[in-house]
Amino acid sequence: MEIRQEETEAADRNKPQPYCDLWSRSSKLLLSSVNRGWCGLSAELRRHGQSVFPWRGPQTDTHIIVDIIGSEALITRRATGIVDRYVSRRGTAWLSPPGWSEGSIDITGDLPGILHLYLSPNQFSPNKLGIDIDESAIGAREHESTFEDPLLTAIACAIASELQTETSAGSLLVESLASSIAARLLQKHASTSFARSYPLLKAKGLDRRRLVRVLDYIETNLEADLSIDRIASVACLSRNHFARAFRLAVGQPPHRYVSARRLERAKALLTRGDRPLVDIALSLGFSGQANFTRAFKQATGHAPGRYCQTAGSRRSEFSLTDVRRSLPVLA
Repeated sequence: MEIRQEETEAADRNKPQPYCDLWSRSSKLLLSSVNRGWCGLSAELRRHGQSVFPWRGPQTDTHIIVDIIGSEALITRRATGIVDRYVSRRGTAWLSPPGWSEGSIDITGDLPGILHLYLSPNQFSPNKLGIDIDESAIGAREHESTFEDPLLTAIACAIASELQTETSAGSLLVESLASSIAARLLQKHASTSFARSYPLLKAKGLDRRRLVRVLDYIETNLEADLSIDRIASVACLSRNHFARAFRLAVGQPPHRYVSARRLERAKALLTRGDRPLVDIALSLGFSGQANFTRAFKQATGHAPGRYCQTAGSRRSEFSLTDVRRSLPVLA
């Protein structure tokens, strides 16, 4: 039931959202996560010009806005009891908590790269975070002033990069980053009383039995819909605990491991030459052939067609057994 609910949510978030209308009237949409199949988070990269418009946020999502380029434009946000003036630079960010619907924004110059992130409320659920919280603690005061957060900026840039150049494990990456954003908001941008009581979780690596089970599941489902939640359920762990434990055990986060394995699967399928390129692209998590071609060329230095010519009948020498043999024995 939970998986079906998340799939429904992903489908809903692929549709244009009504709260984006205000931003649309004052900006140009450059990139969007629509039709990417992302779960838990949606994103838009926009170029804003000089304008004044209402400051409103979504009714349920947490809206995070990050300047990922920098512009030196003066921005003034006004609302009841709030007058926030600042010069927007790379890394400048602000929050709009769920339900916020009163105020205005005055932009005096050009903002060439503003990333809008809409974080789903289920990212703050006990099942996702491993703790029970009151979501109203998020942005309780932080929406009143602009802030800079290097970690949040790095996450925003990673999401913008995925928007620009789709990767085979992009959905897994964004799913992990959505969890990271939720955890960061709790750690740095929640009410002071809650932040003081926020527990630090100790991360432990996966034991070898669970790790082999997870690797087998990933290998079997490289051409299926792999999500952090589904892989974590194979290990019988919460998604946050699993992501940390997997990284400790393998040395890289789940999305990077899946991306590397899908690249090897793509090489094998191309070498066989019995499936259309578009079919390979869609089966490995890309939204289309063009994005697959771009990512494959970036990773290998060759376009898929050229790789087929140079590879001939050669098979990939990489095997799951090699991965297992190289894994440390964990208690």
